[in-house]
Amino acid sequence: MTVLQARPVTASGPVEPSRFANPLQPRNLNRAALIVFILILGYLIITPLVKLQREAFSDGAAGYSQAFGADRIGRTIGYTIGLSLGSLVIALVLGTALAWSASRLPSGLGFLRIVPILPIVVPAVASVAGWAFLFSPRPGYLNALLRKLPWWSDLTEGPVDVYTLPWIVFITGIGLSSFVFLFVSAGFQNINSEILEAAQVSGSSQIKVFFKVTLPLLRPTLIYGGSVAFLLGLGQFTAPLLLGTNSGVTVITTEMYFLTTQTPVQTAAAAALGSPLMVIGLLLVLFQKLALGNQKRFVTHGGKAFRSSGRPSWLGASFIVLYFVISTALPIAALTFVSLSRFWSSKIDLTKLTTANFDSVMSDSVVPTAIQNSLIYSIVAVAIALPVGFIVAQVLVRGQDFPVLRTILDFVVAVPLGVPAVIFGIGFLFTYSEGPFVLYGTPWVLILVYVALMVPFATRMQLSTMLALGDQYIEASRVSGAGRLRTNILILLPLMRSSLAGAAALIFVLLTHEFSASLLVRSSTTQVMGTVLFDFWNTGTYPLAAAVALIMTGVTAVGVGLAVLLGGSESLSKL
Repeated sequence: MTVLQARPVTASGPVEPSRFANPLQPRNLNRAALIVFILILGYLIITPLVKLQREAFSDGAAGYSQAFGADRIGRTIGYTIGLSLGSLVIALVLGTALAWSASRLPSGLGFLRIVPILPIVVPAVASVAGWAFLFSPRPGYLNALLRKLPWWSDLTEGPVDVYTLPWIVFITGIGLSSFVFLFVSAGFQNINSEILEAAQVSGSSQIKVFFKVTLPLLRPTLIYGGSVAFLLGLGQFTAPLLLGTNSGVTVITTEMYFLTTQTPVQTAAAAALGSPLMVIGLLLVLFQKLALGNQKRFVTHGGKAFRSSGRPSWLGASFIVLYFVISTALPIAALTFVSLSRFWSSKIDLTKLTTANFDSVMSDSVVPTAIQNSLIYSIVAVAIALPVGFIVAQVLVRGQDFPVLRTILDFVVAVPLGVPAVIFGIGFLFTYSEGPFVLYGTPWVLILVYVALMVPFATRMQLSTMLALGDQYIEASRVSGAGRLRTNILILLPLMRSSLAGAAALIFVLLTHEFSASLLVRSSTTQVMGTVLFDFWNTGTYPLAAAVALIMTGVTAVGVGLAVLLGGSESLSKL
């Protein structure tokens, strides 16, 4: 190999520099390292999706023929669109009302701002089970109370049937309202309050200001938040699976699950069926990146920051409390009563409550093993996802030297936000059930899918902290002669300590109750809490399912408490 050397400077002046850059220069080494990093993440996140599409198009696109030629495909698509649109409307109305109410809380009630976020961190599978215990047609607790009213006293079941599409839409909408709340709350903070004050000084009422000024200013936020909620509605899995299966309410995600878990297994058809959801999700991610552009633009903004220009609203505080009761307290109360009963019935006899169900699930090795697996897999995934997210956030904030690579990395990391977890679960199941890496049946397939799903959250939480810190500390350290690694270790990481701890706790919370992907990649030896709960639910042992759901909720509560303790009360809003 010929080594090119720089020519010496002569008396006549410097010679022309070599046309070839030194491959060992720091800039080139950084580029090479970044390319390798992107390739590794791309293999983890993109490869399962590519393999699914390759399978769907194999044998002359037979998967598409099977999926979209089925007799019930029209009904399935109709249910999916109905679920996503209906839940979107509910989520937009509730989320916006909650954000407005949170901006007008009376003094001393600021802690209520956390309440609208709770449905995100409460295990969805536990919450849905709680709704079933409340509104199952015959033994549902609230249905039994409603039948005591004069209007429904002649009924033997109902009047609510939680297993029908309208109620699945309602339950989904309540859950998605938390996401809309996060977007709209952030939108409120970006509104210059001088605009609202000027409108009120001109004589406009608060209601007129809200509809004529505030809502138009929130339009971009509502459009983006609504598109995210619509996508999440399209990819809903837990509520349709637990509530809609026996009543014939199937959506695309549940149909994909059945295609891959029932004999004969039809992976190609499942992959084809999920393609529209994947394409819509990827387009949404691309739209987000194009719309937001350089995220440093959002670090500060001129004018007076938003503050509520109206009087504190006790009505708004009451609305948030009512939302908490409906979305969280009632389902958990139902879980508690069922878990303390020998069997599930519409009557609650306080004298016969027992902890026998908890004794039963904890004495059986399946549940303790599942709890242990959930904790271990989640901790290992956090230990991987957090540093990966740190590196990604660093590149997004300070990778101006590599704009193309930074854009590619930004898109790759955002893909799991747009693609439903069910599709990732099927993709990982298919990818790691064959060479070169056969991981199905081992803990690593769950850990890897957890990492893939959580890298966007790990990145976003740390990115917001880095943007808030700005560049002054980093630049001062670099000017003093410290290198990048030393600056990160001695300056940046200590400044981010509380945020990192809060992010770790929140990711742990999200992983301990992950259900959709876990259900598809689990094996008999790698059960986690959510999959064991589903098995109890499927076999009709509802008190045991309720006991496991409460255990999951308890683990979540501890994680949320740690997140707030370590990262502050605002840490939940970084989800």
